[in-house]
Amino acid sequence: MKRRVLTLFAVALLAVAGCSGSGGGGKSVVVTTNILGDITRAIVGDQAEVTVLMKPNADPHSFGISAQQAAQVERAGLIVYNGLGLEEGMLRTVRTAEENGVPALPAGERVNPISYADNKPDPHFWTDPARVCDAVKTIADEVVAHVGGVDESVIRANAERYRGEIEALDRMMTEKFGGIPRERRKLVTNHHVFGYLAQRFGFEVVGAVIPGGTTLASPSSSDLKALADTVRAAGVPVIFADSSQPDRLARVLAEQAGLHVQVAPLFSESLSEPGQGAATYLEMMRANTESITTGLTRS
Repeated sequence: MKRRVLTLFAVALLAVAGCSGSGGGGKSVVVTTNILGDITRAIVGDQAEVTVLMKPNADPHSFGISAQQAAQVERAGLIVYNGLGLEEGMLRTVRTAEENGVPALPAGERVNPISYADNKPDPHFWTDPARVCDAVKTIADEVVAHVGGVDESVIRANAERYRGEIEALDRMMTEKFGGIPRERRKLVTNHHVFGYLAQRFGFEVVGAVIPGGTTLASPSSSDLKALADTVRAAGVPVIFADSSQPDRLARVLAEQAGLHVQVAPLFSESLSEPGQGAATYLEMMRANTESITTGLTRS
C-alpha cells in the first residue's frame, strides 16, 4: 500500500511539472522591445511580473538575449513581441517558445500595418498613437486570457486610463504638427522609421540614408548621392537621425555626398535611460514631436 501511494505521488509530481513547462497559465509577461515593454507595464501594473528583454538605447534589429532570459521566455504566461520582423536577433527564440505552447502576441500584426515600397511590412507602428491605442486593447485582452492570477477589472481599468493618456498625446501632436506649413512637412531620416507618423499627420517621407526599415543594412555611395540630390531638390532643412548617431550621419553625408545639412536627433526605436529624454513611450513621443516641429519650422 505504501509503495502504491509513493508511485501515485510521483505520477502527480510529473503531471505538475509537465503543466508548468507547457507555457499556459504562467504568471509573467515577457516583452521583447522596451517600447512595447513600457506600454505593457502601464497595462499590467502590479498584477503580474513584466520582463523586458531589450535594454534602453539598444537596437531592436540586433539585440540578443542571455540563456537566463531565454528560459524566462519559455516560462512566460504571455510573450508580447512586434511580429513584423523587427526583432531580427531573437525571432527564433520567440518561435521556439510558441512551438512549446507559450502564448505569444505579435502586436504589430493586429494594428492594420502598412508596408514599405517593396511591400515588406513596416514594424514601426508606435509612431502613430492611434495604432498604439489599438495595441493597448489587444495587449489587455491577451493578458486577461493567458496570464494567471490577474484581476481582469484592474487590467481593463489600467488599459482605459492609459488609452486616455495616448489620446491626449495624439491631440498634442496634431496641434503641434498643424503649425508646420504643408510645404515643410517633409521627413528625411537615418532609416525608414516614421511611415506611420507621416500617414497619420500628413507628412511626406522624402528619403532615408539607409534604404529599407532595418539598421542592419548599409548605404552605398550611390544611395547617399541619390539622397543628397533628393534633399537638395526638396529643400529639406534638416535630417532626423537616431539619437545615438547623429554626428556620424552628418559626417557621412558631408564626406561622401557633399551635402551639408543640419542633423537633429530623435528617439526612433528605443527608449532611453531615465533622465535622458525618452524613458517612457509618452516621453519619447513628446520629445520627438518637439524636435520635428522645431526642426521644420526653423527659418
